[in-house]
Amino acid sequence: MKYQKHVFICANQKPEGKKCCGEAHGLELVKAFKEELQKHDMHKVIRAQKSGCLDFCGKGPALMVYPEGIAYGNVQLSDVTEIVERHLLNNEIVERLQIPDPEPAQ
Repeated sequence: MKYQKHVFICANQKPEGKKCCGEAHGLELVKAFKEELQKHDMHKVIRAQKSGCLDFCGKGPALMVYPEGIAYGNVQLSDVTEIVERHLLNNEIVERLQIPDPEPAQ
């Protein structure tokens, strides 16, 4: 596998009037993650890229980190360094931003 981790950042655009991550700085987050990874010289082993809707519109801006499958919500530009340094580089989940897994249907 070329990349150890992938960060998928929602940059989805919805019709006017509907909340979406793209309007709430999704593309700016993509740029900030790429710059932060470059700064740590990790851009060759961790990939950050824009994605379509991750189905967390009410908790956006949202992103997913794989292979762990960790979702983060309400991510601000000021959170990028912390996510990169703690989660992407040191495998420590940033719990204050984590979107918990939904309870399984019974």
